Amino acid sequence: QVQLVESGGGLVQAGGSLRLSCAASGRTFSFTRYRMAWFRQAPGKEREFVALINPPEGTTDYADSVKGRFTISRDIVKNTAYLQMNSLKPEDTAVYYCGTQSTGRAYSWSTYESWGQGTQVTVSS
Repeated sequence: QVQLVESGGGLVQAGGSLRLSCAASGRTFSFTRYRMAWFRQAPGKEREFVALINPPEGTTDYADSVKGRFTISRDIVKNTAYLQMNSLKPEDTAVYYCGTQSTGRAYSWSTYESWGQGTQVTVSS
């Protein structure tokens, strides 16, 4: 069983930056075996894909809406993933969740095995 704890959300003005963290724990967890992704969910909307980082080499992919503004990274020693969010827009406002999977469709949130509790990001205009 993998446990995930997110942190780093908050209130920021449009154009500002935030860095989210997702700390993973559990006997079986390793970034060399598990994909980690960030999804977000705004009120009244479906949970949507934001970014992912693949095992084992750490290749990344992003939703078109965040490409060039967000960067996902990982620290293998700390078992922590990060989402650096720059040039934030009001439409980025959502609860952000990190999730892990050992196998499954990378862009479908329902195939992820473990989730954090979520962290709120609010961008004011």
